[in-house]
Amino acid sequence: MPLPAWDDVQPLSLDSAPLPEYGAGSLADLLPTLVSHQGVEGFSPVIPELAPADRNCVFLIDGLGWEQLRAHPDEAPFLTSLISSSRGGTGRPITAGFPATTATSLASVGTGLPPASHGLPGYTVRNPATGELMNQLRWNPWTDPRKWQPYPTVFQQAHAAGVHTAQVSSPTFERTPLTKIALSGGSFRGKLSGEDRMDLAAEQLGAGDRSLVYTYYAEVDGKGHRFGVDSDAWRGQLMYVDRLVQRLAEQLPPRSALYVTADHGMLDIPFDEQSRIDFDEDWELRAGVALLGGEGRARHVYAVPGAENDVLTVWREVLGEQFWVASRDEAIAAGWFGPPGAMDERVYGRIGDVVAAAHDDVAIIATEKEPKESALVGMHGSMTAVEQLVPLLEVRP
Repeated sequence: MPLPAWDDVQPLSLDSAPLPEYGAGSLADLLPTLVSHQGVEGFSPVIPELAPADRNCVFLIDGLGWEQLRAHPDEAPFLTSLISSSRGGTGRPITAGFPATTATSLASVGTGLPPASHGLPGYTVRNPATGELMNQLRWNPWTDPRKWQPYPTVFQQAHAAGVHTAQVSSPTFERTPLTKIALSGGSFRGKLSGEDRMDLAAEQLGAGDRSLVYTYYAEVDGKGHRFGVDSDAWRGQLMYVDRLVQRLAEQLPPRSALYVTADHGMLDIPFDEQSRIDFDEDWELRAGVALLGGEGRARHVYAVPGAENDVLTVWREVLGEQFWVASRDEAIAAGWFGPPGAMDERVYGRIGDVVAAAHDDVAIIATEKEPKESALVGMHGSMTAVEQLVPLLEVRP
């Protein structure tokens, strides 16, 4: 069958993109809701079904989407029991925010702000001051963290209000720039093993009359990237983290609540030319492009000055049936990065002249410039339900 002429291609309507629920049920709304119940001024209970607790613990499992959890009840019996609210709490999905990627989501969790405000709107984005791509997960090349993200974290504000605040995670994360600008406040407690983290998180939760504790586990995401969602390695990690959650839940002190969530979901992208579109080999997509940012399923495209409209037109023609393709201003106006009015002036130039978010099971890879990322099995970043929906599960003693 011959390919359709470009005039026959009907690009996806931007109105069909399922927007994150900023201000109603997104990751950025979780901590503000919890600390508002603890008497920290300046916050309101945005997620109304979360009942007050004097001691709150958030356990973030990297890469565990709502749909992946729902599809694996045998590997995660304890987590699955929380979905049905059989323990008196709530179990439902919330949205990660766009893009659905770790650096963006952790900044949203820790600051209580959407990406348009905290300023980490992707895996890699252009630094307007230098013109270089900056990897916001690895913080490379170096830039001053406090200038890049100047707002105080929710943890810092809770600590200043007298709430006992702690982060319990791997020691390798203690001094990273991402931790400093997104998750700092109170004390950092590093533990290598998952079991030690759960025990210490429970101890820290009970250390104050009002407490806010954050803990984190990474390897569900790691195994999904390397081997794929639903691989034996991924299932093994889900089984392990299910036991970790139960271990922590069984140690909760009185007047406390545990919330289990994640930063994004994930899906496997087939290894074929139709599913993995190689930017480095596609002259049409490269034309007029100065820098390619973001990641496979959520691309920031920075055009050569003067070529912005041409790049937008070509990307819509080539990809418009598989991706939502928007100009910077269209994506901002549509609410991809935050609600109306949330865009911080310093963040505007970090967003691509063109933003492409995958609708189908496809990715724009770059085998020469991004060899490691291009070889990943599992990917994420876009606004589809499998990537965007993350669990919000509650346990109370």
